[in-house]
Amino acid sequence: MESKNLVRCGWCSSSDLYKKYHDEEWGVPIYDDPSIFEFLILETFQAGLSWITILNKRENFRAAFDHFDYKKIAQYPEEKIESLLQDTGIVRNKLKIRATVSNAQAFLKVQEEFGTFSDYIWKFVNGKPIDNNPRTLKDVPATTPISDEISKDLKKRGFKFVGSTVIYAHMQATGMVNDHVEDCFVRKGK
Repeated sequence: MESKNLVRCGWCSSSDLYKKYHDEEWGVPIYDDPSIFEFLILETFQAGLSWITILNKRENFRAAFDHFDYKKIAQYPEEKIESLLQDTGIVRNKLKIRATVSNAQAFLKVQEEFGTFSDYIWKFVNGKPIDNNPRTLKDVPATTPISDEISKDLKKRGFKFVGSTVIYAHMQATGMVNDHVEDCFVRKGK
């Protein structure tokens, strides 16, 4: 079947990059810490912006932030932060850049406590994706009681830019939640 003829969730129709992300990544369960961290950071940068803006800059973010190596990011000196503030390939928001460093430090602390960040975050959904079976995009929430709970816990652990909406988007991106709509070819099993 031609990919351009496939029925997808309505939010991803504006570009081929969006479609590729929707078709191959969105809602696919991720259990490895490096990928979970990447999406956590990308989602924090997305706060107040569109996801396509972040997707368009994703490779620039990867290059700028050492491929989201949280161990390196946790050690960033002030000079590196200043260079990131000058990098036109990423979102140059001082608070979000500084939050990325502090979030990497908090991420490492969670790993120390739970063994992996994955073990920590997935415990909120008992280790398996929640399938909301939305009929239409109107049925997809922006937040849930679980995203509220995760957000509150992350904030308590020192994470920044992790409001419930950001966390719910992270849950969707990492497959903790399946919000593909009823007619979407991904839901129907390709």
